[in-house]
Amino acid sequence: MNYNLLKSLSTVVFLYFLSVQVLLAQNSNQQAQITQPFHLTAIPWESEEVHKDAFLKLIEATCLVVAKQQDEKGAIIDPYLHREHQYSTPYFAFAVGVLLKAEHGDLLKEAGIKAMEHSTLAFSQGSKAIPDEHGEFFISPLSNALALYQPHVSKKQFELWQKRMKTPLVEVMQNLDGRTNNWRTYAMKGEWNRAQHQLSTKAFATEFIETAWTQYSQKIRIVNDKWNMYQDWSSDPQSLAVEAVGRGNLIALATEGYDGPSSIEILEAVRRGTYTSLYTQAPDGQAPPNGRTDNHIFNDVLYQLAFEVMAEDAWKNGNKYLAGQYRRAANLAFKSIHRWQRKSGPFSGSFYITKNHFDPGDRVGYQPASQWGNYTGAFIQHLSEAWLIRQSAIPQFPAPTEIGGYAFTTDNRFGAFFANAGGFQVMINLRGATVPKYGLSWTPLGAVRMVKSGWDGRLGPSDGEHDLTKTPSFKMKTGNGTLVDSYRPQSGISFGPEWMERGHWVRIADVPATYQAEAEIHFVHPLLVRFTIHYNFVTGRGGPYFSQEFILTPDLLVTRLKNAQDLPFGLTVPLLENDGNQLLTEISENSAHTGFSVNGDQQYFIGLNEDIQTDSSGESIQSTYGWLKPVRFESKDPSIDLLVYPKSASGISAKEIKKTFEWKKNGFSTALASIEGNQYRGVHAAGGEREAMDLDGDGIVDVTFDQKCLFMFQLKKGKIHRVETDRNVIMKYQNKTYHLSASEPITLNF
Repeated sequence: MNYNLLKSLSTVVFLYFLSVQVLLAQNSNQQAQITQPFHLTAIPWESEEVHKDAFLKLIEATCLVVAKQQDEKGAIIDPYLHREHQYSTPYFAFAVGVLLKAEHGDLLKEAGIKAMEHSTLAFSQGSKAIPDEHGEFFISPLSNALALYQPHVSKKQFELWQKRMKTPLVEVMQNLDGRTNNWRTYAMKGEWNRAQHQLSTKAFATEFIETAWTQYSQKIRIVNDKWNMYQDWSSDPQSLAVEAVGRGNLIALATEGYDGPSSIEILEAVRRGTYTSLYTQAPDGQAPPNGRTDNHIFNDVLYQLAFEVMAEDAWKNGNKYLAGQYRRAANLAFKSIHRWQRKSGPFSGSFYITKNHFDPGDRVGYQPASQWGNYTGAFIQHLSEAWLIRQSAIPQFPAPTEIGGYAFTTDNRFGAFFANAGGFQVMINLRGATVPKYGLSWTPLGAVRMVKSGWDGRLGPSDGEHDLTKTPSFKMKTGNGTLVDSYRPQSGISFGPEWMERGHWVRIADVPATYQAEAEIHFVHPLLVRFTIHYNFVTGRGGPYFSQEFILTPDLLVTRLKNAQDLPFGLTVPLLENDGNQLLTEISENSAHTGFSVNGDQQYFIGLNEDIQTDSSGESIQSTYGWLKPVRFESKDPSIDLLVYPKSASGISAKEIKKTFEWKKNGFSTALASIEGNQYRGVHAAGGEREAMDLDGDGIVDVTFDQKCLFMFQLKKGKIHRVETDRNVIMKYQNKTYHLSASEPITLNF
């Protein structure tokens, strides 16, 4: 990293977002921008270049498989539905067009031309001729594909396609006035693309977009959100997976030259919303879970595309540092999808639909709209758009999810909490779904993700589906006499409290109608985040109250679950045991772990109470990742203390972690790190908040500041190599004095 650039770049970051905050300040719902004053990472960081040609390899490999599903008319036939489904054919046509532009995919040219012929014909015949009446989804890819195919077809055929693509929107878009969620953003983006290609008038496109923005709820869905995330209003809580769809289409509209009356407002909203998504992205590149279509492969491609667009936008506007963060985040998202490419059989080269290795015919983690044809189409469509967007050679900087040092709550309509220390992210649902979506809850109450940089976050804990259509087993009387439904046996799972109710164990994931959570943030630093999650009975007295304290570090997490009432309780851990392939799992008296291989990534859950014990008698539950075994940790102590250790192949053993673990005053120590109050001392980094620090734990102060500050050190062989603070301070270290400026890392030469 070139730290000499950071002073000027940090100033540009502030100026870049100042206009966003000023514009949105009139809306009382808007909050301050998420800030991350530090640039240093907890572990050594190096830029890893990903050339855009790598996109083409995945697009072409997938298109070769898709082409095998094409019928004689040019339609892509879903191999599981045995019919053309939704937008699979036009998305394939666009992807092949991009390959031809890149001088790839000559073997696919005829298939692409046939797909264009078939899709434009269906488009010209109106919504009833379009598969599943998905006309909105046809407009943009077909309009943009015309120029890609012009060199490869006759003038007569090209002009015929142009004529077909001028079919009025009222004929193409089924239920023109009724579709007001993210589907309308496809039409907004598409109509602007048609206007750009002279397939419709700019006046019509502008009128349609402005009406959709001001009258058909598109503005209020994103501008009124706390962080400008897109609210689809198709579930409660909102879907963080679908969020990227609506916002993504508005990003395309805003950055592809739309200049209507609301253009500035749209642009600033999507800038702020996409900036927020830098903090919801997992350190392993995954988009956040929650809601329908969560943990689908194309979610990560949507995040990649949004980051690619915003990287170019920031670069064009002179914000080199933010552009570098976006480029890095885009690369993380792209790298995260590789594990889902199929390696054998007739579909080799293409990708699974959801994040597991089950046959797509088993529909593990699917919703009704999840099909091979449409979501494979979405994968190649958006990855092709990402290839077109990436134009500038942008130097990378660490993404916010790799730096850490933040904790925040989304808008209550999403109801999620994110915390990250040094590239170790925790996501917790503060609300669970109470209204069935396709009969299931896609958003369970409790912790659903713990992911560390350079480590496979699917090892969990993750979440299991909750069947909201189950008939209640019995009525439970609350403290004020109210009868509420209770379910037996449990069908949902998350990382959270479990307690005994009338002789039966109840998980927090199974009572979203009566429980919610609140996040209390105590301390936030790039190396240490302390917070508490409070689980409350939302209708008043009547259920147990739990508080779960978290100490989050770059290496591991320690949590303490406490219950205010005198009743048996435990802490539930969802242990991934099968994702289409059997994982290596082990459950002992006081710990549990899972991993993909002996020498690969592993996740350890280690009980810290002396008398702690585990119970794994519960039935396994299916999740989008695979099958989860519920493991309940119990203790007779007033609290249940658990250590979560994401071990990489090169990490020290879990036995060594447990052996060296020792509680300290307001903290703990292990072979990896020591936490005392608001200070962290590890192998590669140290820091916290204070006027001084003992770097080696010998009781002697090694470094001092002239005032209390947040500070961070990168270490080499126990000595300070780089330093950064959150304010202007004077530092003394090894008989030298350093004048430090806020948020400007310096390197110490020894």
